[in-house]
Amino acid sequence: MEVIYSLIPGMLFMGLGMVVLLIWAIRRGQYDDLEGDGNRLLMDDDDPLLPADMRKRNKKDARHWPDAEDD
Repeated sequence: MEVIYSLIPGMLFMGLGMVVLLIWAIRRGQYDDLEGDGNRLLMDDDDPLLPADMRKRNKKDARHWPDAEDD
């Protein structure tokens, strides 16, 4: 029974910490664009139906990930 006296405040403190972490993540914009990265993976930069401004933005935002052939 004595362990409950330490578990209840500990869980309240941990829950409050998670709420603070969630508010911090929302304010930093972590949940602004949930579908954008998934859609950008599927888009082809050379697609003729893709508007020109999207092609430029995708090339600018693209990161170079080294392949096995890159040295």
